[in-house]
Amino acid sequence: MPTIGVRELVEFILKTGDLISVGIGTSRQKTALLGTHIHQRIQKKWSTATEKEVSLKYPILLANRNFTIQGRADGLHKTNNIYDEIREIKTSSLAFSELTSNTLTLYWAQAKIYSHILMTQENLSSLSLKLIYVQTTTMETTEKELLITKEQAATFFDSVISEYEKWITLKEKLHTEQTTSIKHLSFPFKSYRRNQHELAVNVYKAILLKKRLFVEAPTGTGKTISTLFPTIKALGQDKIARIFYLTAKQSTRKVAEDALQLMSQKKLVLRSITLTAKEQITFPEEIDIPDEENPYLLGYYDRIRPALKDILEHETQITKEIVCNYARKHTVDPFEFSLDISLFCAVIICDYNYLFDPLVYLQRFFTEEDSNNCFLIDEAHNLVERSRSMYTKEIDSQTLSSLELTLNKKKTHYQSLLKHLKNISDCLNDIKQPLIDYQQKYVIFSEQLSNLNKYLHKFCDYTQEWMRSHTQDPNIKEILDFFFICYSYLKISDFYDETFRTKVDLLPNNQIKVKIFCLNPSSFIDKSLKLAGSAILFSATLSPLSYYQEILGGLTKSVGYQLDSPFSQKKLGLFITANVQTTYHKRTQSLQDVLASIYTMISAKTGNYLIFMPSYSYLEQIVEGFNKAYPLTNILVQSSSMDAIQRDSFLKEFKSNNTQTLVGFAVLGGIFSEGIDLKGNRLSGVAVVSVGLPGISPENDALKDYFNAQSKNGFEYAYKLPGLNNIFQAAGRVIRSTTDCGVVLLIDSRFATLNYQKYYPPHWSHGIILYNQEQLKESLAIFWKTTKTQKKD
Repeated sequence: MPTIGVRELVEFILKTGDLISVGIGTSRQKTALLGTHIHQRIQKKWSTATEKEVSLKYPILLANRNFTIQGRADGLHKTNNIYDEIREIKTSSLAFSELTSNTLTLYWAQAKIYSHILMTQENLSSLSLKLIYVQTTTMETTEKELLITKEQAATFFDSVISEYEKWITLKEKLHTEQTTSIKHLSFPFKSYRRNQHELAVNVYKAILLKKRLFVEAPTGTGKTISTLFPTIKALGQDKIARIFYLTAKQSTRKVAEDALQLMSQKKLVLRSITLTAKEQITFPEEIDIPDEENPYLLGYYDRIRPALKDILEHETQITKEIVCNYARKHTVDPFEFSLDISLFCAVIICDYNYLFDPLVYLQRFFTEEDSNNCFLIDEAHNLVERSRSMYTKEIDSQTLSSLELTLNKKKTHYQSLLKHLKNISDCLNDIKQPLIDYQQKYVIFSEQLSNLNKYLHKFCDYTQEWMRSHTQDPNIKEILDFFFICYSYLKISDFYDETFRTKVDLLPNNQIKVKIFCLNPSSFIDKSLKLAGSAILFSATLSPLSYYQEILGGLTKSVGYQLDSPFSQKKLGLFITANVQTTYHKRTQSLQDVLASIYTMISAKTGNYLIFMPSYSYLEQIVEGFNKAYPLTNILVQSSSMDAIQRDSFLKEFKSNNTQTLVGFAVLGGIFSEGIDLKGNRLSGVAVVSVGLPGISPENDALKDYFNAQSKNGFEYAYKLPGLNNIFQAAGRVIRSTTDCGVVLLIDSRFATLNYQKYYPPHWSHGIILYNQEQLKESLAIFWKTTKTQKKD
């Protein structure tokens, strides 16, 4: 039986007024913990006549469906074994006198709902309601009391429920439409591609069995439709209630939207929404104005319910553009509006951050486990580095010095702030002194800097209060920026365990940077994935599967599944040059062999080619040599500072049926090595120079040492496997559809060794190892001749 939380109920129906930040909390975890401690401290003082943390449930029929209203009262007091008082404890950083009337209305409303449940179940005529409010910054306690009769409580309850039932009725209407349409939904193509039906079946089984499934499905399998379609079928059978389609890039969000649009053309009716980052959806006129002057926030809760009703009754696939149109129509903030809409949607398309990032995750969905959720995690190979970056934060003395310099111009006005900043600055100076004394550029260790954390906490606690009363301060933005640096650092430091390291860097001009970073985020990913009953993690490149299952939190709790390519191996020519060594120390002497190999490949057939290098420095070396050796070849070169317009311009040069060969030089792991779709003869081949090892760095070496200490091959975890994934992704640009054909040239003798070949995906089993340019030339000629014959046939 579905439940409705008492807090959820009263906040949705009774919340009014403005959507304005009333101060910046330190850490949500710290704030919640503090609130719990305050609750426990107060409850310990109560006599045995008061029951603590009492669960109250009330069955009710709404819109012809059974629900349970459920909540937990902080205290129920008895006199002579009869309940006579409900106690509700509330905490926040505001003084009681600063609480808005609506906040107090919501506080009392929870107690009134509890009183109706209790008086109905215990047949009581009246109850006393006691509100105990604690200001967390001062621990000042305020107590208020209210007497309520059974009739008054019933009238209040009925008025709230009557309004809420309208929304339940709307939800039931949407759910009925959805279920009926899914029941008649057929696969949106005439037939399944090779392996596609098998993938869909396994996704469906994983959902039914509430499993975690890791799938490597090569390019062309149709991963998006093959995962979404069976998941939506499970949704229509009420096996799950909500689908989260999580992606690493905007391009993959668009693919998911397209798949839903395709199914809507087959009469699918369900509400979906694509969540957009706040900075990308906020209206221009909202930028840099205080909340209390923002017309889209003022009166937000007075207009949000009509806005929700409007968009839900008239739209199904809700994109950024649709959100903005309705947000303007109803004068509500588009970002907050999108989050409120998501509560009514069956499919939510969003970035990884909304589930996995401890700073920005969706609290409305992900505060506790819900087996009715299903996670579809696209391009899951990206989650390894993304999750590490979510648990990496840093603070540097240069940013601090800049803020101190600004505030010192009006020293008396910022005296207390500057005192806290000086404490942080002095602490950083103490940390860096040993590096100066011992002439070290950096140091890495496995403990936190407790003194630094102490001063950062004090600064955040003070600044949080200061900012509430100085919202118009001319330097508020710079102060707020530094506050968030400290806040983020402290938030991540709460997770610090044996998988973390601290790095201290000595920067130019004796500046210092302190960074905490996570080596193995698997336990954090696992905890996030547990918030759903099932999770499907899929990508074209998850080799070896066991590595990704382990590092993404599922080695002992998941099923691994690897599909072969849906396309014929004959479409892809895979060639490996065993005679070229591109290790760092051999690059100069192997330069001519690399250039000759590239030129042999592009000379075999007129077309467009991409050449991938492991670094910009090596790329520059190869491009310079290539220009000298083959000056008449038309080339493009990726730069390290390309914006979206330059990126699009680069790709537009890869035209179908180019009469002259075009060669693009790019970096492995960069914007052109994955996520681009050059179908048909827009791309004839890819060459990968070197095995793509990430650059040697103290952080990567710390990662290697960590896994070595776990009795694993640290070099593989830190360098080899991440490099291989970049290579698989780059090679995956060649064959994008059933009509595509092309070549992949791997230029490095290491590619021919068993140490690398054992990790190749099944559809690479036909690779040809070559030992000189003549063999390469001959093999390429045979491939293109054979492919041409196949096309004629």
